[in-house]
Parts: sequence; structure tokens; C-alpha cells
Amino acid sequence: MSTKTLGFTLIELLITVAIIGILASVAYPSYTDFVLRSNRSEGQRELMRLANLQEQVFVDTRSYASNMKGLGMSTDEYTTESGNYLISVVAGATATTFTLQAVAKKSQVKDTDCTTLKVDYLGAKTPKECWE
Repeated sequence: MSTKTLGFTLIELLITVAIIGILASVAYPSYTDFVLRSNRSEGQRELMRLANLQEQVFVDTRSYASNMKGLGMSTDEYTTESGNYLISVVAGATATTFTLQAVAKKSQVKDTDCTTLKVDYLGAKTPKECWE
């Protein structure tokens, strides 16, 4: 009578580990790219929110706020909730222009193509490829 052995052989286990390693090496870069793009959307959202505040200030005072304090923030530089962006008002040439700028911080600096996001008083968003 022969006995049946139960379990996996070493070769089967090594093949499984190799397959998992290949899948992980393909999936991880896609995952990190997704995380960077989702963090970028937070910076974009905050820029648009602050641009809306600038427009409200302009309606009330006929000039844009020259700093973040003029938008009701406690400091001149505003850090997003996750801490991935530092947002500030770039001084405009006149009181009727503004540019808001979000600079990447922490792990978001790995988003090398989009480390600085901007929106201005005309609604122009730069760099364009980062807003698509």
C-alpha cells in the first residue's frame, strides 16, 4: 500500500512566490502613480476653492486678496489637510489680478511633473497636463 503525501513541493512553492513577485512588480508602480494623482486632486480642489474665495473678495472689495490672510486663513501659507501641498498667493501685478500656487510637500514631491500647480484670475490652470 502506498501512502499519499500531502502538501506542496518546494518547486511549487517557489513558482508561486515568483508569480506573486512578478505581479507585485507590475502592480506597485501603477499603485504609486494612482496615489500621486489622487493627492494631486486634493491640491487642485483647494486651489479652486481658494480661487472661488478670491472672487468673493473681489465682489466685495473690487480687489483680490494679496495674501492668504485676506482670504480668512490664519497664515500667509496654507497647508492642505493631508499636508501634501503648501498653497500661497503669488503677488499680482495689480489689485485686479491674482495667482494661487500649490507647491508639493512630503511624498507628493515624487510627482515630478506636477510639483507646482497654479490657477490665476482668468481661470488658467498650469501646468495643463496636470489638470487633465
